[in-house]
Amino acid sequence: MALFSRQSSLPANATPTPPAAVSDGRHTRRGRLGWIVAASLATGVLAALLLVFAPFTPVTETAITGAVLCGFAIGWVSLLLLSENFTDQPQRWAAVPAIFMGAGGLLLWVFGSTREALSWIWPPALAAIVVWMVIQVHRDLRSRGGRVQLYAVFTILALCAVGGGWQTVSAAGKSNPFLTSGRLVTVDGHQLRLKCTGSGAPTVILEPGAGGTSADMSGWVAPALANQTRTCVYDRAGRGGSQPAVTAQDGAQIATDLHSLLHRAGVPGPYVLAGHSFGGLYVRVFAAHYPDEVAGLVLLDSTASSQPAKSVVPAAGNTSSDTIGRAATLASLTVPVGIARLYGALVGDSGLPARYEDQLTYDTTQANTVRSVADEYMRGGAAAAEAASLRDLGDKPLYVLTAGEHPGSWMADQKQSASLSTNSVWRVVDGSSHQGLLQEEQYAAQSSQAVLDVVTAVRNHQPLTASR
Repeated sequence: MALFSRQSSLPANATPTPPAAVSDGRHTRRGRLGWIVAASLATGVLAALLLVFAPFTPVTETAITGAVLCGFAIGWVSLLLLSENFTDQPQRWAAVPAIFMGAGGLLLWVFGSTREALSWIWPPALAAIVVWMVIQVHRDLRSRGGRVQLYAVFTILALCAVGGGWQTVSAAGKSNPFLTSGRLVTVDGHQLRLKCTGSGAPTVILEPGAGGTSADMSGWVAPALANQTRTCVYDRAGRGGSQPAVTAQDGAQIATDLHSLLHRAGVPGPYVLAGHSFGGLYVRVFAAHYPDEVAGLVLLDSTASSQPAKSVVPAAGNTSSDTIGRAATLASLTVPVGIARLYGALVGDSGLPARYEDQLTYDTTQANTVRSVADEYMRGGAAAAEAASLRDLGDKPLYVLTAGEHPGSWMADQKQSASLSTNSVWRVVDGSSHQGLLQEEQYAAQSSQAVLDVVTAVRNHQPLTASR
């Protein structure tokens, strides 16, 4: 009766107030989807990184690849579950990439030997799945922000599929051109490739720079030297014709491996060591460790040890070494998706003879090379510090040859390097770039002459003088 009493008390001309609109939450739930897509993609990336750096993941290319794929699969599962439970637009299609990446990742993680077979399968399969996902998102996803994010991811996946197909087809049936000459010598459980030509003493050992191989030294420099004395080039572990090493490749280990390589191969000292760029650090470490086996040094636009480069990851300790190995292996995943091959194509010819140009092109597209180079740069600070242990060469001949295209700070470091010996020459090659000292014939000739000047000084027991 009270209810009827209230209603009857309203004025006759009053308009009843409509009941409050009850929101069904659709707009709010719809607005969440863009954030859910972003969170799911971030979850996938984070999960991939956690699995890559997890102690239980082996530090191999196949295992790291599998860990990345499993992490991405977790991201797709997150999108499926979150959109199903918190929005009115369930993205059930996300189950397909989750299964595809999860299954592929587990196969690689557990059965690494399947990688070669999968390299022919995954590019076309991924391309087909990307096309299908674009159709599903266009139909099922009404969030503009979510679409933009997913279309960006699909574009990256499509490029990976195209690059992966290109890499697989291009690499099919290709043999390692480095192995057509030289010989393999077992050092500390892995084989290093060594090639010696010419005759006479002292023997010259050529050490390429960061990311370099024997091809850099073999094009112009080594042949000119071999006409005058015995000359040896080699590939550091994990690149060129050499196998990857199990031990961490810091400056001390590289010097130790080179020393073992020369002795096992029957190459007697004392040696004239010539190092380019980072190779200059390694020959200095060698000279510090084995001073009685070094007759002279040549630093070809060498990285300075007086101001060590900052290492990306600390070099000391097993934990940091393991982290560097995982990060370097992660970098090598640019090879199976064609990024390394694209880089090689964009860089173009180096200026070396065709045979050695082919070697460089081949090496650029190898996962072992990318992993080795990434590892080398991350240990650069340690190598620079180790090179600083060589403080005095006495009166042994030292030739410092510097490319002209450098700022003043670099020149100051080069001049400082020449002070290591009382019997030294420092000369600047105007017009030459850093790589030009090896790869451009006119400037490489000056590098060769610098080495021969040291050889002459050693042979004749005379002070070092620079030829022009």
